[in-house]
Amino acid sequence: MLNKYDLIIVGAGPAGSIAARYAAAKGISVLVLEKDRDVGYPVRCGEAVSKRSLELFMEPDSKWIASEINKFSFGAPNGSEVVLEFSETGYVLERRIFDYALAKTASEKGAHFVMRAYVNGLLFDGDKVSGVKYLHNGIQKEINSKLVIAADGVESRVGRWAGLKTSVDFREMESCYQVTASNIQLDPDTCYFYFGKETAPEGYLWVFPKGKNTANIGIGVSGLSSKQKAAKVYLEEFLAKKFPDASILTAVAGGVPCSLTLDKISAPGIMLTGDAARQVNPLSGGGISSGMIGGSLAGDIAADAILNNNLDSISKYAGVWHDRLGKKHETYNRLKDGIYNFDDNKFNDIAKAFLKVPPEKRTLGKLFTTALINKPSLLIDVAKVFF
Repeated sequence: MLNKYDLIIVGAGPAGSIAARYAAAKGISVLVLEKDRDVGYPVRCGEAVSKRSLELFMEPDSKWIASEINKFSFGAPNGSEVVLEFSETGYVLERRIFDYALAKTASEKGAHFVMRAYVNGLLFDGDKVSGVKYLHNGIQKEINSKLVIAADGVESRVGRWAGLKTSVDFREMESCYQVTASNIQLDPDTCYFYFGKETAPEGYLWVFPKGKNTANIGIGVSGLSSKQKAAKVYLEEFLAKKFPDASILTAVAGGVPCSLTLDKISAPGIMLTGDAARQVNPLSGGGISSGMIGGSLAGDIAADAILNNNLDSISKYAGVWHDRLGKKHETYNRLKDGIYNFDDNKFNDIAKAFLKVPPEKRTLGKLFTTALINKPSLLIDVAKVFF
């Protein structure tokens, strides 16, 4: 381990590992500090990702693919169900194995990983971040760097220490609870989504298959709704009704920011990426793909800034991210606001109307068009995303 690094990355999730890989590939020295004992643990994610977005960074490997997904099921409050085929393949991952594989690719490019390294402060040179403080094996340490990338998750502490506003209003935070359950019957190539006031108010409930008779079953509800009844209670009621014989293998709770990217995702000497920058899809809450894209941009820009001895150039990061994906997230956010205001009757009407569409003509774009038929301004956003 070196006494000083060009770049320090805090967090070894998909965003952090991809940032490390892209930066190290350009020849700079990279250190990744991860507070947990293992990369990819614990899993706080539904683990679903599209094949197309995954292939931007990794060749699919059966070792970390639990299920291949080709269908989408929309469950209405009245129990009706609409199934449509995806135009592209998706995967439900084994994140523990997948994250490890991502970190390995970064390590092979020269990035150095240190586990159980709890970052508890930043170093400064004037107003510029110049390194980190961290606790490792009971010993407090400090290490300098030219730049720091914070990939430390929701409400990034590292970003906050640098003066960036990383707190999330509870109205923009989804309260989430997920279990991995076995002894359930479902189509292994279908992702299931359920909507409605009694199921998941201002959110949705998902069932993502992980091989035969096993699935991630989770829920995300608005922060306001969770104050009235916890997400865990909604999920337990769903399980009792839908899968009464399910055996719960794991359970995890947490918050997902379903909002737009932070106004500022960089400051002198530091950049934020992944959940820390709120680079999450605000409609679905999915963050694997967008986190890897954000990480790749951050790693590239950081490496170029260091190699060109122009550290101020990281200020362009926000604009590059906005052009690459942030602009699309603005569209997703408008769609989310339109859909989350639906009442149960609206969801039932959507299912009723869509069941009249021949199966071979059912698409996600057409489903959203059906849902938003009385909101013409949002139909333009649907067209931008799906057509």
